[in-house]
Amino acid sequence: MRFARWLVAAALLTSVQAQAETAPPKLVVVLSVDQFSSDLFSEWRGKFTGGLKRMTQGAVFPGGYQSHAATETCPGHSTITSGVHPARSGIAANDWFGMRGSKFDEIYCVEDPSVPGSSPDNYTVSLTHLSADWQPLGDRLKAQPGSQTRVFAVSGKDRGATLLAGRKADQTWWYDWRAKGFTTYVGADTRGVAQSIPALASVNARIAQWIAKPVIPPLPAQCAAKVSPVAVGNLTIGDGAEDGPRTDKSDNTAKDFRTTRAIDLATLDIAESMVAANKLGQQAGTDVLAVSLSGTDYIGHAYGTEGPEMCGQLVSLDARLGQFFAALDRQKIDYVVALTADHGGFDAPERHAHHAYPAAGRAALTLAAPVLSQLLAKQFGWSGSLVANRALGGDYWFSPNVPADRRAEAAAYLKSVLEAQYKDKVAAVFTKADLAALPVPTGNPALWTLAQRVRASFVPDRSGDIYVVLPHGQQPMPAGVKGYVSTHGSAWDYDRRVPILFWRKGMAAFEQPQPVETVDILPTLASLVGLPIAPGSVDGRCLDLEAGSKTSCK
Repeated sequence: MRFARWLVAAALLTSVQAQAETAPPKLVVVLSVDQFSSDLFSEWRGKFTGGLKRMTQGAVFPGGYQSHAATETCPGHSTITSGVHPARSGIAANDWFGMRGSKFDEIYCVEDPSVPGSSPDNYTVSLTHLSADWQPLGDRLKAQPGSQTRVFAVSGKDRGATLLAGRKADQTWWYDWRAKGFTTYVGADTRGVAQSIPALASVNARIAQWIAKPVIPPLPAQCAAKVSPVAVGNLTIGDGAEDGPRTDKSDNTAKDFRTTRAIDLATLDIAESMVAANKLGQQAGTDVLAVSLSGTDYIGHAYGTEGPEMCGQLVSLDARLGQFFAALDRQKIDYVVALTADHGGFDAPERHAHHAYPAAGRAALTLAAPVLSQLLAKQFGWSGSLVANRALGGDYWFSPNVPADRRAEAAAYLKSVLEAQYKDKVAAVFTKADLAALPVPTGNPALWTLAQRVRASFVPDRSGDIYVVLPHGQQPMPAGVKGYVSTHGSAWDYDRRVPILFWRKGMAAFEQPQPVETVDILPTLASLVGLPIAPGSVDGRCLDLEAGSKTSCK
C-alpha cells in the first residue's frame, strides 16, 4: 500500500509539475531598447554581465527585423506589441506633413492635432492616429471576457510608452522635458499615483535636483579603451563620458537630461515601483509591463554608436536591468520577458572612416527640400514653398501649392530628374503611385527589395509624394549638428536589424540566426498567455520558444 500511495503521489506531483510548466506566465514584460541594433548586440553580447546577459540565456534571435524602411521610433514601437506593420498601424513616420485644419504643417505621430494651438513642439499626447487594426497585447488581454489584466507602461519618450501600452492601459508615464519630469496623459486621473507608483515623486525630485545642478558620472573603467576623439564638423565625439548639459536655460538642461545614462535609470526605477506597488504578476490575471528605454537612442544620436559614450550607456543599462530582474525574482513572480528595439542605427561616418569603412558619408545638400522645390518651380511655374521634408532623403511631401490634379505628374518628374541627374546621390526613388501599386510584402524580410521595405511603412494619406532611398552608409544630415552626429531611419539593414530575445525562468536556451520580425512578438506572447488571435488580424507569426519537440505555439 505504501508503494501504491507513493505511485499516486509521484503521479500527482508529475501532473502538477507538468501543469506548472505549461501554465501561462503571470507577468509579461516587454522591453524596447531604443536604437539597440543587431550590430550593437553582436558587439556587446559577450561583455554583458547583468540583465542583458540574462536575456542571452533564453531564446535568442540575433537578426530580427523591423522590416520597414521608416526605421524610426514611432513606426518601430507601433509594431512591437501589436503584430502589425506600420502600413497597417497607420504610423508612417515619427512626423509627417499634412493639413492641420487649414494649415499645411508637420504632424507628430502621437499628437492630437485637433487641440487648438497644437504643434509638433507643443502638443497633447494622443493615440488618435492609430488604426483600428492596431491592437496591442494589453488591449487584447483587457478585451477578453472577465479579464483582470492590468497594463502599466513607462518610457523616456511619450511615443515609446504610449505605443507599447495601447489605448486601455491603467498607467502610462513618460519623461517630458516641459514638465521637467515624468508625466502622463492630459486629463488622466492621478489621484492614486502616490500609491500606484510610490517612486514617481522621488524620481521627479531627483530630476529637478539634477536640472538645478547637473552631474555627469565618470566613464566606467572598462570603457577607457574606447576613448579616441573624432572630429565631426566643429564637434568632437569619443573623447570620454557624455558632455555636460546646456545650463543657460532650465528647459535646455531638462532636454539634455535625456542624453545621459540617468534617463534609463529613472525609467527603470519607476517600472520597478509599478511592479511592487501594484503586485503585478501576483494576482488573478496576466499583467503587462511595457518599458521603453530611450537612453541608447539619445546617446547614439549625440555621440554615435561606437565610442566611449555608448560604452558607458550600455554598461550602465546592463547593470540596472540586472537589478530590475533581481527585484522581480525576489517577489517570486512568474514572468516572461521579450526584449527588442524599435530600430537600429549607424555610427558617425567620420568614425567609420577611421574604422575601415570610408564609403560611409553624409547625404548631399542638393537633396534638401528647397532645392527640389526649385526644380518644380522651374519646370511647372508654380510659386511658393512646394516641397517639405524632415531630413535629407526619405519622404518628401508636396504642399498645397502643388495643384492636386498635378501631383502625380510632379512626382514622376522629380523621380526622373533625381534618377538621371542625381544617380550617384540616390539609391532609389519611388512615387506614391509606385508604392500604392505594390502589395504589402510578406515572407523573409532579409530578401525584400527596397520598394517592398518602403511599402511596409507606406500609408497613402500620410506618406510622402516621393520617397528617396539614400545610398548605403549615408547619414541624412550635415556634420556639426549638436545632438545629431548620427541617426537612423533608412531602408538599410543597419537600421532594420534588431535583436529579438525572450527569457523565462527554466526555459531551455537556444539561438536561431534566421530572420524573424518584431511583428512576431505579439503572436508569440499571445500563445504563451493563452490569448486567441484571429487569423489575419496580425502580420506576424508565433515563434516556437520550446527548444525541443514540444511547441509553445498553440
